Amino acid sequence: MTVKEARTLAGWTQQRLSDELNIPKRTIENWEGEKRKCPEWAEQLIVQEILRRTGKEE
Repeated sequence: MTVKEARTLAGWTQQRLSDELNIPKRTIENWEGEKRKCPEWAEQLIVQEILRRTGKEE
């Protein structure tokens, strides 16, 4: 699952993700716009945290 997929599943905006996890909004925009690639290890941790905070853990 990607950061965008987890964010969408949680019903969060990019701004909410930025606020919740203290990730710059521009960084999220770059990942989702495929201008930059989120490191795989970081993506896994971010997805886990989004799912944990929203009670949608797999």
